[in-house]
Parts: sequence; C-alpha cells; structure tokens
Amino acid sequence: MKINSRSDLDFMERIQQQVAAHRRESRSDEAYYTSKLAEVWHRAEGTSAYASLDPFSMRAFRDLHATSKDDLKARPLDYLRVPIDAGLKYYQTTGTTGAPTPTPRTAQDMIANTVSVAETWRTMLADSGHRALILLPSDIVPVADLMVGVCEFLGVPHVKAYPYTTGISDWDRIVGLWEVFRPTVLFVAPGVLLQFSQIMMKRGLLDQLRESVELLMLLGEVSTPELRAMAGHWWNARAYDASYGSTESGTLAACCPQDRLHLLRGANYFEIANEDGIVPAEAGREGRLVVTPLNNDARPLLRLDMGDDVSLTDGCPCGEDSTVVTVHGRGSDGTEIKGSRVRTRDLEGIIYANRDVMGYLIEVDEGGTWARLLLERDPSTDREAESAKNAAIQRRTDEHLGFRWDEVRFVNRLPVTTKSGGSQKSWKRSNFRVVAEVVPA
Repeated sequence: MKINSRSDLDFMERIQQQVAAHRRESRSDEAYYTSKLAEVWHRAEGTSAYASLDPFSMRAFRDLHATSKDDLKARPLDYLRVPIDAGLKYYQTTGTTGAPTPTPRTAQDMIANTVSVAETWRTMLADSGHRALILLPSDIVPVADLMVGVCEFLGVPHVKAYPYTTGISDWDRIVGLWEVFRPTVLFVAPGVLLQFSQIMMKRGLLDQLRESVELLMLLGEVSTPELRAMAGHWWNARAYDASYGSTESGTLAACCPQDRLHLLRGANYFEIANEDGIVPAEAGREGRLVVTPLNNDARPLLRLDMGDDVSLTDGCPCGEDSTVVTVHGRGSDGTEIKGSRVRTRDLEGIIYANRDVMGYLIEVDEGGTWARLLLERDPSTDREAESAKNAAIQRRTDEHLGFRWDEVRFVNRLPVTTKSGGSQKSWKRSNFRVVAEVVPA
C-alpha cells in the first residue's frame, strides 16, 4: 500500500476512522451513508455507464436499477471514470466466467480496501508475533497485493511465494524458505493448500512444517466448512474462510476469530434483492447481495448485483455485533449431474466430510446420464477402509443431492489442474471432465 503524500495519509486515517465507527449499526449511519453515497454518485456521474443519473437523493438512489455483473463485464470501460493509465496499478479479473475485466486502481482504491480488511483482522494478526507466507498469485490479479498491504499495515513480517511462479518458486524452494522463516500464518487458495499438503505428506515433512503454523487463511476460491476442518486437522491449525468479494467490487466481508464472515459495512452499502425488490441488508434476510462500494475511485459502482445468494444473521459468538453473511453461491454456478443441479459448496461438503480426500474429479458422459466421482486418496490412510467410505459418499450424495454416482473410485493422483487453484481456477473447467466413452467399473 503506497502512501506518498499528505493527502493520501489523511485519506487513510479518515477511512480508518470510518471503518471503526461504522463496523456495527449506530445512530449516525443514516447521515454517514447518505453522505458517502452522494460522493459515489458524484464520481459515477463521470462515467459513460452512469452519465444519465439524476441529481443525487436517497430517493433517486433507491429508484436506480441494480447494475448487473453481466453488463459490467460486457462494457467494463464504460464504468471507469479515469483512463486506464491513470490508475496506480492495473489488474484484471481472472476471466473464469468470461473475458477478463480491466480493473485499474488508484492509490485511494487500494488504501481504502486494505485498511477496511486489515482493521477487521487486527485482533487476529497484529501484535501477536505472526509471520505470514503468502502462497497466492501476484501477477495480473490483486489478491496477493492486498495481503501484502494488510501485512504492511498491521506490521506483520511476510513473504510472497506463489508455487507456480516458474523460475522463482517451487515446492523445494518453499520448503527451504519455510525452515528459515517459520511462518505462523498461511494466506493460500484451498486448491493450492490441498496440493501442498499432499506433497508434504508424501515427503514426510508435514509434521515438521506444521509446527509453526497457527492460522490458515483460505481465499481465492470456495472453501466449505468441511474442507476447512480437514485442512485444520492436517495442519493442527485453525482454518478460516478469510474473505469474500470480487476484483470488481473490492472486499465485501472478512472473517472473525470464530470463522464467520462479517460484512464490511463501513466501506460498503449493502442491500438484498429478493421477491420484495431491493431492500436493506438486515439480519434474517436472504436473497442476492447488492452492494455499493463507498470508496471505489477509478470504477465507482452503484447497486452492483453480485449474483450470489446469501443469508444474513447476527449474534456471532466473537462478540462483534455486525452482520454475518453466509454466501451460498450463484444459481448459475451449479452444474447438472444426472438430473440434479449441483453447486460446489454442496458437493464439497459431502466429499471432504471425512477429512481424508486430497481432491476430486467428476467424469460425466456427453448426455449427462452417467457420472463417476474420482477421489485422490490421502497417502496415510488405510485403503481397506475405502469401500466403506465410498458407500458413505453414495449415501450422502443420495440424501443431499438426489442421485447416486455410477462409480466412486479412489486414485493415487489426479491431474494437477484439479488443484492448482489460486484465482486461476474455474470449478467447471478444473473439476469436471466429459468423457466420450463410458468405461464400466
């Protein structure tokens, strides 16, 4: 996070105060959101996409149609208020659901997002002697830069080592680095962690490496509670679903020590789209999350429909009374298997429930009537128990998803594309394979 002017420093301190003051509901919320939304509205008037806005009022804001992600992806440059070369950094989305979206960010974009996330994680990371290893990509996508900014802001020593950076990092280099740096916190995509864990198990190094690790901060992909429990068990550490958001919107929620995602309400104005229209985001409500990021500078967005189904609750055991969001994913994320619509979270909750699967691949025929589930075995487990595990997975799939696999089979190794992860992964592309010919078990 670069701050090279007095105005940037003042901005950072102002954002820090706003985040602290509006982490939870307060009597000053209405005036705060009215003022911040007016500022976003004014910035949005400078874009082609929002050029026809009426003068700002809360009535005009609430009458505004939601901005769809499809429209944003179709004409991303129309939503920019600055030229591409006016941003301090240039990113793109991963493009896993279409063409990558150009996303320049100004210094204020990065300061605001970094401070908002860092303040939420302060109690978990700051002043605790932590050392962070960031196993996330830093090319083109912003996720690793954000983690670096958070560590810098909180004073946490850190190092980046994305294992797929050809010529710089690989597993051997990371092991060597580990022995000296002894990280206590890993920022890592779930798929990368699964692959890393498997390799360390095979080398007999996992027990040695995990001695220093306390926190696994998973981000960049979906992670289910079952996967986090499995990873935490392997590493003898607490695994967290660290954050939720997108490259377009910035970070919208961050985890607490109880592994709940709290909405970053000081930096965003949240609403819910449901059968009643677009309504305030209050605990107890469900629907699609609609967000207006309050500090987006290069690309101001008004009422962005994230497309994700969410449910909102309160009463988190961490003691923080800000709203907790549970993300259920998008309806369009599901894939049909044998007549049932299956989403990542639903399936992985079944696969990882027993804590002894290193990855999976779904094979289907072209007609979608035959499906086989291949599971990569944990090398330390008993193979004689696999038939019972297969039966348990069949039973849970039938109960929760409404179909049975034509075959469930454990294998020693799956293609690396099933687990390379880290903001370069699409579930449908990496964990599905359409086979032309069905080979019976």
